[in-house]
Amino acid sequence: MIRWSSRLLFLVICLAFLPVRTPAPLVYRPGEGFTYESEGGSKWHRNRAKEQLEVAEEAFKANDFEMARKAAARTVRVWPLSDYAPRAQYLLARAYEEEGKDEKAFREYQRVVEKYPKIENYNEILERQHAIANRYLAGKWFKLWGVIPFFPSMDRTAEMYEKIIRNGPFSPTAPQSQMNIGAAREKQSDYPEAVKAYERAADKYHDQPQIAADALYKAGIAYFKQAKTAEYDQSVAGKAIGTFGDFLTLYPKDPRVPEVEKIIASLRAEQARGSFKIAEFYEKRNRLDGALVYYNEALIKDPNSPYADQARQRIQAIQARKQKTTAAAK
Repeated sequence: MIRWSSRLLFLVICLAFLPVRTPAPLVYRPGEGFTYESEGGSKWHRNRAKEQLEVAEEAFKANDFEMARKAAARTVRVWPLSDYAPRAQYLLARAYEEEGKDEKAFREYQRVVEKYPKIENYNEILERQHAIANRYLAGKWFKLWGVIPFFPSMDRTAEMYEKIIRNGPFSPTAPQSQMNIGAAREKQSDYPEAVKAYERAADKYHDQPQIAADALYKAGIAYFKQAKTAEYDQSVAGKAIGTFGDFLTLYPKDPRVPEVEKIIASLRAEQARGSFKIAEFYEKRNRLDGALVYYNEALIKDPNSPYADQARQRIQAIQARKQKTTAAAK
């Protein structure tokens, strides 16, 4: 048994030192991934930043986006301080975007503006980031580990817009990015956060009438949606009316004015209904003073609502009861 073991060991050692042809080695480089390379080195590697970028440019034009990514990433990694690095970083992001890898593309665009803030096409990059965020706002799914479509996320979408705004607070894309944060929050039914986003847009971009008008209108709509979910919280309806009132004052010629006036009327009717229901609650528990307060509120908030006549009748009936009680006590 020992002899056979010794012979087997000797055979393995001999085979290990035999000259044999093997496949090209698998090489990993950060930003490039795994590649097979021949003994003489990669065919697409160059020794100068300019030449390496040219490889990336040519590959991109030929729609070979994988090669474009590799060559661009190597340019940035090997020559990060060269004059060609900003263009290479931009090209890396563009290649990811062309491949439909929007999360990675957005991240690489972010690196462009953070590392090379003086790049000539700065605003174009923000526009591309904005277009990517818009796709996620429209429902595109984010990917788990960058591979598996997992879920849409309005939180992550809002974060994208926030980065765009930080990158260029007064860039052409910033106002709409701020508005789209509100839209993302509305999709979550997070109306308080939506209102905050719209109000921020109205304040920050007040010198842009179209944006400011849209922001104020949408803030009112978000309040309106929230009011419809708040059975006894009349303060939200009041905030909606106040916001829409500002809209009517500031933009009296806006084509949405008739719609806003109808919404205000419906909100006042809703306020009257809410006050009436609270009054009924107090009256059923024989808390007549409280009932009177809320029946009167129902009248004040909307004298023309369907609840107004009922409120007047209940006020008269309660006052009559109180008078009888007072007379009986004497």
